[in-house]
Amino acid sequence: MKIITYNVNGLRAAVTKGLPEWLSQEQPDVLCLQETKLQPEQYPAEAFEALGYKAYLYSAQKKGYSGVAILTRREPDHVEYGMGIEEYDNEGRFIRADYGDLSVVSVYHPSGTSGDERQAFKMVWLEAFQQYVTELQKSRPKLILCGDYNICHEPIDIHDPIRNATNSGFLPEEREWMTRFLSAGFVDSFRTLYPEKQEYTWWSYRFNSRAKNKGWRIDYCMVSEPVRPMLKAARILNEAVHSDHCPMMLELED
Repeated sequence: MKIITYNVNGLRAAVTKGLPEWLSQEQPDVLCLQETKLQPEQYPAEAFEALGYKAYLYSAQKKGYSGVAILTRREPDHVEYGMGIEEYDNEGRFIRADYGDLSVVSVYHPSGTSGDERQAFKMVWLEAFQQYVTELQKSRPKLILCGDYNICHEPIDIHDPIRNATNSGFLPEEREWMTRFLSAGFVDSFRTLYPEKQEYTWWSYRFNSRAKNKGWRIDYCMVSEPVRPMLKAARILNEAVHSDHCPMMLELED
């Protein structure tokens, strides 16, 4: 099973930049999207249905904001929209598709870059998210939690750890949360397979950051411990340029 996660920073914009053509080459079984920034009726269905993908969309109430989706060539047994927590579900941040005993989630963690209020919201969300997925594990032990976590975990995950130490996305409390999250039975698939590799999934649009490869690794395919033996490959697809993020790919042995 091949799964790709991608923060597209506006799905309609990404389509105009060649996303469907790229998808026809990659051909994942499941594509987890974040920051779709559209309402379901604005979804460019034709471009993806022609490639054999059915879409499950969970949009924010606020137009042009946030939103997650799962595009899939395999029919899921069940799709769960949101976490049942209104303040988060209003922002369209979590969708889950079940395939047999395997569950694939597309999640978009909040950013705290706009100020203290959103940073506080992010920290509360992180605890609620961990609590939710820990509870979910009891009924769905094989979890794949793909998405934009908006956190770099270790200095190897960011181009300038010293200067960014006080920036949202690399704050000590965010990194400490991720350490706790991983020690609670979740696996960073890319870092597990490549302990020394320095690759990024996001670059600022400013300062020519992508050309200079001054990036951050904030997009992950996290898996629960029972999925670890199924890990076949995990790669960052940094040649895809439809967004300020690039996709990450996970392959599992069925």
